[in-house]
Amino acid sequence: MSVLKVNKENFEEVKASEKKVLLDFYADWCGPCRMVGPIVEQIAEEHPEYVVGKVNVDDELELAAAFGVTSIPMLAVLEKGEVVNQAVGARPKAQILAMLEG
Repeated sequence: MSVLKVNKENFEEVKASEKKVLLDFYADWCGPCRMVGPIVEQIAEEHPEYVVGKVNVDDELELAAAFGVTSIPMLAVLEKGEVVNQAVGARPKAQILAMLEG
């Protein structure tokens, strides 16, 4: 499964997913975000049991504010529409997978 571009138009649908959701809050100008991006894409391809989405904080100010994003990259894991795990800063693939499995 590929990475979804999450915005305010499709967020409710993503949030309502039966699967766990990984959201990557990023910006194109952010160096650490560019390091995490390919890892998030790998996870999306290798783990169809998860919904994986990217939220551009410059384009989606309301979503970023709703999640309390103050620093990026920020990763959030949702289960049944609720945030069950989150982390700020670049993380290796193993740590991101551990967030999803936790």
